[in-house]
Amino acid sequence: MNTALTIAGSDSCGGAGIQADIKTMTANGVYAMSAVTALTAQNTTGVTSIMEVTPIFLADQLDAVFTDIYPDAVKTGMVASIELIETIAEKLKEYNAKNIVVDPVMVATSGAKLISDDAIDTLKTKLLPVASIITPNIPEAQVLSGLTINTEEDMIEAAKSIYETMGCAVLCKGGHQVNDANDLLYRNGEYVWFKGRRIDNPNTHGTGCTLSSAIASNLAKGYDIDTSVKNAKEYISGALSAMLDLGKGSGPMNHAYKLATSERI
Repeated sequence: MNTALTIAGSDSCGGAGIQADIKTMTANGVYAMSAVTALTAQNTTGVTSIMEVTPIFLADQLDAVFTDIYPDAVKTGMVASIELIETIAEKLKEYNAKNIVVDPVMVATSGAKLISDDAIDTLKTKLLPVASIITPNIPEAQVLSGLTINTEEDMIEAAKSIYETMGCAVLCKGGHQVNDANDLLYRNGEYVWFKGRRIDNPNTHGTGCTLSSAIASNLAKGYDIDTSVKNAKEYISGALSAMLDLGKGSGPMNHAYKLATSERI
């Protein structure tokens, strides 16, 4: 069985972070493993508390995974501290990890920064260069490229700039700020659009985690980047279209939408 590792924070409400990653990887047919970067107390209405692990403990988790069940793909999510970013980058290089998908969680869709400028610099210089593909949203792509994105042409220029600087494939997620959920994949001087349809579902908690984990799952199974992105977008569209409605805020998707629903008693 193919295997995948998620390196991310825990979401106590299960809609994002390692919980969403494990659900996604399992639903996409790979064996999921995890290295936890932080514990969070959160639900669909927001985050109330965060407790990061130490760099030594994160390194121990990564050693435990790589020396026993070597992952066919790796996905990283939000990592806020310089020391943890450095630890991840060092361990991925030490174990010659492959099929690395980095979700560079730096800026919220609203534009608010989620990590410090110093941590962003470390992410850009240490972690992104070892990635196979990164999945920035529009605000994150603006930070990484230093360009303003208002149109699809701007997305192409920003993705090109990031690729030429970081050397990894770039999936620039369009969303509703620029277009109707159309994402741009750029690498090797070429680009392709992956068209998406707008799904009228306010429960979108964990979409970024889910998409990057689905891409990693498909890479783990041996698909190329284009096919992995295509399959991942189809999966997340299905999870959103299932219209799960839980919680008082922006709720989670139905990661297990392909499974038969058990009868309620």
